[in-house]
Amino acid sequence: MAYSPPVISSSGLTVPSFIDIQNALLDSYSSIYGSTVYLGNDAADYQWISALALKLSDNCGLCQLAYNARSPLTAVGADLDSIIKINGLARLSSSPSTASLFLTGVAGTVISNAVVSDSNGILWALPSYIVIGGGGNVTVTATCEQSGSVSALANTITNPVGGFTAGWLSVTNTSPAVVGTPVEADSAVRARQSISVALPSSTRLAGTTAEIKAVPGVTLTNILENQTSATDSYGNEGHSMTAVVLGGTNLAVATAIFNNRGIGCNTQGATVPTMTIVPVTDPNSGNITNIGFVRPIFVPIYVSLSVHGLNSGFTSATQSSIVAAIVAYLNGLEIGEEVTQSALYGAALAVMPNLSQPLFSIRALTLGTSASPTGTTDITLLFYQVSQGIITNIVLTVV
Repeated sequence: MAYSPPVISSSGLTVPSFIDIQNALLDSYSSIYGSTVYLGNDAADYQWISALALKLSDNCGLCQLAYNARSPLTAVGADLDSIIKINGLARLSSSPSTASLFLTGVAGTVISNAVVSDSNGILWALPSYIVIGGGGNVTVTATCEQSGSVSALANTITNPVGGFTAGWLSVTNTSPAVVGTPVEADSAVRARQSISVALPSSTRLAGTTAEIKAVPGVTLTNILENQTSATDSYGNEGHSMTAVVLGGTNLAVATAIFNNRGIGCNTQGATVPTMTIVPVTDPNSGNITNIGFVRPIFVPIYVSLSVHGLNSGFTSATQSSIVAAIVAYLNGLEIGEEVTQSALYGAALAVMPNLSQPLFSIRALTLGTSASPTGTTDITLLFYQVSQGIITNIVLTVV
């Protein structure tokens, strides 16, 4: 394309590309010094013009970022953090994973400030003061020292750092860890900001959704409404709403629903294993109403892929990046969102800095909800299920 200067029009800010700037400078140089001047790729003048074009292109890119920072739809990073403050919002920080640990030993043994590690060498801090009970055991909650979505399978947190205290015999997690959350992504911030402006909305559903998302600790939601008198395809009874909510205290979530639900709306319309019933007291009348909502069920996703390295740039670090990218994709899906094979391919390929110079090729990729998956079809989840990515469930084979 021919060079055109930066301009703001009805479509927004348009800036020239690096190639357009470079070609315009080359044309100007030729018009000054004559068409016989040599401007091949190996010419010093060409190299100097290219360096100038790159600097100008960088400045145009900065102008584009500054222009985009004016709106929450296009702002990124720190700019997005600043602009959402207008709505009284802040980016959600990461939270650590937690695990229920079962300790055995001599009754009355005191354990202070203990730290245990899992099979991957990740550290988990126990409560600062623990006393083993009369039955020779005690159950406590450990907190991962790494914030974010760190997973741990059952019976993998078993190694006290520095060894066992006298009288303390064993430790293990009898169930998988409750995975923490990463720092809120830009896309999630934008979605929450968009919903936040619906708090004073004209529809009850939009207002309820907005207030639930505003509850501290809430990270994922899926709000369904059945306006008909018959049970819908999700299993929700007529004239009911079902809120699937991850995070937040039970009372805070239930209160948000209570404050916004429509008159006579049934909040317990779905028969779901994790339906939570919370009594909420009306501050005006003192009447108690049982509000129901659903906690999501995590569905571990298993992925097997065969990868062929194409050059020396394909290292063990590349393999780890592929696995991490797939886990991040799986843990970034919304409640009830489908897991697609194409997106798994995309997540894996995205670790390459330049697709035109590939480091590897994916020869096969299968997915499923059990180990050693053989399926190639997308995984459809129920409206209260959410995919869970665990590093150990992603098997990468180099072929």
